Amino acid sequence: MVSTTCGKITDNLSTVIVGKERTIELLLVALIAEGHILLEDVPGVAKTLMAKCLAKSIGGTFNRIQFTPDLMPADITGFNVWDQNSGQFAFHPGPVISHVVLADEINRTIPRTQSSLLECMEERQLTVDGKTYSLPDPFFVIATQNPIELEGTFPLPEAQLDRFLLKASLGYPEREEEIRIMDKFQGKDPFEAMEAVATSEEVLELRKKRRSIRVAEPVKAYIADIVRATRKHSAIEFGASPRGSLGLMRAGQARALVRGREFVLPDDIKSLTGPVLGHRLVLKQQERLRGEESRAILESILEDIPVPSAEG
Repeated sequence: MVSTTCGKITDNLSTVIVGKERTIELLLVALIAEGHILLEDVPGVAKTLMAKCLAKSIGGTFNRIQFTPDLMPADITGFNVWDQNSGQFAFHPGPVISHVVLADEINRTIPRTQSSLLECMEERQLTVDGKTYSLPDPFFVIATQNPIELEGTFPLPEAQLDRFLLKASLGYPEREEEIRIMDKFQGKDPFEAMEAVATSEEVLELRKKRRSIRVAEPVKAYIADIVRATRKHSAIEFGASPRGSLGLMRAGQARALVRGREFVLPDDIKSLTGPVLGHRLVLKQQERLRGEESRAILESILEDIPVPSAEG
């Protein structure tokens, strides 16, 4: 049932999203691993559409929050308003109270507002005027950043970036994929015909199953070696924390589940090292000035660490 659910969601997304199998898989991995994902890419490559399609596929509620410099925390979480009829304050819920939340251009708002969302991501709850409200379960944030237009932005600090399980980009489509996109959208919008193929309860079942996916001791040692290597590398100022180790393990479990396995392979870890650890590293200033990228450094680290055989 589990692999069937993953397959149905993947196939449903693919009816609208063309040629982004890797990103779709990462999206599912983040969802099942109880994390959140940051998509960094140029406008117009279907980041918003992908978020809407995922919410529709799992029969969940969806809200899009457009982050702007004047956005305030209450615009995200909600606020209390005095009700003259009842003589009490009434809570008006904000858009964050949803199964899938698209935080569009999260780096365009002030740090205080960014932090209000990240608190919801971490705690799965929000507090307004001393009263705590639970968020829907599952609760999944897809945040986006535009890497080109940096004027008027407030880049997420490393401590906040660390709250995202994965960071990915969609990239431009290939020539044949672009033609297929035009074919799909020439007539009726395929999103309008999309229907739910799973339920929120089935997503929660996937998350429960993920926790039972086996991670052999050699695979755990492989994860530890990768993370420790980021702390010793000459080009890295600050390597990944234990949160990175846990994130890599949980993401590996989720990828194994998506692919219909009951155990994590070293290949799962290799495939996810860049998306899970890349945004958690702080490179030394001279490396940044030389244009070095964390993904390239991680690739060199993976080349140097022996890979355990099979599942360990």
